[in-house]
Amino acid sequence: MAITPPTNDDLAEIAGRYRLGLDAGDLESFRQIITSALASYDAVERMYRAHAPKMPDRSYQWPAEADNELGAWYVTTELRTGDGPLAGRRVAIKDNIAVAGLPMMNGSATVDGFIPRRDATVVTRVLDAGATITGKSVCEDLCFSGGSHTSKTGPVRNPWDRTRSAGGSSSGSAALVAAGDADLALGGDQGGSVRIPSAFCGTVGHKPTHGLVPYTGAFPIENTIDHLGPITSNVRDAALLLTVLAGRDGLDPRQRAEQLPSDFLTGLEAGAAGLRVAVVAEGFGIPGRSQPGVDETVRAAVRTLAAAGAAVSEISLPWHRDGLHVWNVIATDGATNQMIDGNAHGMNSPGLYDPELIAHYAKGRADHAAEMSESLKLTMLCGRYANDRYGGWYYAMARNLALELTAAYDAALADADVLVLPTLPIVASVLPAADASREEKLARSLEMIANTAPFDVTGHPATSVPAGLAGGLPVGMMIVGRHLADGMCLRVARAFENAVGGFPAPPGY
Repeated sequence: MAITPPTNDDLAEIAGRYRLGLDAGDLESFRQIITSALASYDAVERMYRAHAPKMPDRSYQWPAEADNELGAWYVTTELRTGDGPLAGRRVAIKDNIAVAGLPMMNGSATVDGFIPRRDATVVTRVLDAGATITGKSVCEDLCFSGGSHTSKTGPVRNPWDRTRSAGGSSSGSAALVAAGDADLALGGDQGGSVRIPSAFCGTVGHKPTHGLVPYTGAFPIENTIDHLGPITSNVRDAALLLTVLAGRDGLDPRQRAEQLPSDFLTGLEAGAAGLRVAVVAEGFGIPGRSQPGVDETVRAAVRTLAAAGAAVSEISLPWHRDGLHVWNVIATDGATNQMIDGNAHGMNSPGLYDPELIAHYAKGRADHAAEMSESLKLTMLCGRYANDRYGGWYYAMARNLALELTAAYDAALADADVLVLPTLPIVASVLPAADASREEKLARSLEMIANTAPFDVTGHPATSVPAGLAGGLPVGMMIVGRHLADGMCLRVARAFENAVGGFPAPPGY
């Protein structure tokens, strides 16, 4: 499709926006020059179409309501290509991750109807390892909610209590693993979206070091906070799946390190004896947020680690409470710039783009913006106001403060092997009704992220494990390690799992 040259009116609008001071003669002159320059755009499209992959023929089904009582499946399928360490394991893929030939909605009316041509890198790796992909799991509207009520397909229900949130944004992935409908799942994490549903649903969720797992082929939010990671029912499976997923693919600009670890099973069973565990005081007793039963459950879990031989101490890390403010600005202004106005991928980064997704989503936003969730509308209004009025000043300050936040965690980890704190300050909240107020829907989307979001900014690895129950609902304990020390997080998580004899399943599952 040939690119349409601009009219003088088109250029007048752009000139006015940039205050270029052009008169009618200037506009006509530029119009002629631009029309000639657009030949390169047509050439790029011709060359791209000549090299674009063909759509694979893969079968899928829309799940029947009777087979989808938690609302956690988006589509179901059965894909397998080889043999390997994941042979015989059923894997659910979060629906912000491309599986070629299968519909991808990303929880949003703005993406509905899109079918990708390429598998995400993590999908290729899972298939090459022998797994069977059994479907795409529901996620929140453009993955921008820590609750499980914003997907266009409807709420995802917690298998521990179907009136309650499964957590987001990897809501379907955690619910399916907790219910035993999938053995393993892939999730994404920009503010806690692997760890939040894992804490609410009683699964293991690992947010890897930023860049350890390639994000190529997943729908981005903001390059500096994008992560993909495993959700599983036990720690060994998390280590196994991370071993399959980790490593450079040469296509993801988030992968800055030349050498990345790729084995998370060796040393997993080494135990906690002699390890230094620092309990972050600021992760507990968050004013207006922390529930006493959650704090007490996590402190009891820490005592279990001490009984297993860990050297436990408590530290004060004031920067931790400030980390949420830093994340708020980066996630708001950065996501508005990249995910919204940049149609997910944005510009100015190398790597593999998805032109078809960009075009489909750009049109979808124009046609369906009014159907976006309240949390997305809040982000867009606030982020565009800040970017337009202040030109990125606040984003720049937040990115600089991210260096200070990172240094504070690094300093604490210089004297400890891991940091420990509650994954979330609360247990799963009751799902808001469809006609709930905007304020209630926003509260259920954002009320739980104070402890998780800072580590998306700093990129430290963080594992959430079930610490126990409070009021009959799961509580998560978060174990945070040094950059690229994902294996240490999983080792401590496994030591705790062994000490308590494994993690419980929801009643009736």
